[in-house]
Amino acid sequence: MVHLPITAPDLVRARLLARTVARVLTRLSGRVEPGAVTVSAEDQQGVRHWVFCDRRLSGGGRCVLAAEHDAPCSTRPVRAVRCARRGI
Repeated sequence: MVHLPITAPDLVRARLLARTVARVLTRLSGRVEPGAVTVSAEDQQGVRHWVFCDRRLSGGGRCVLAAEHDAPCSTRPVRAVRCARRGI
């Protein structure tokens, strides 16, 4: 287990950073278990927030989407679609 202290302005950005780091490390080493990644505030380390959904899927494998996602579970990450006209 590795504990990596970082600074993030809020829970959303902490989860985003942890998700990015986990995905990069998973590509570099088969020993990373993304489903076990959590984030917590420095003064509340006993309160952990899951980063990935990690539900078991009927066809095998686990969901790789963010925790508390709205889309159906998937073995592949959903890419955000941006609207160039509206600048979103």
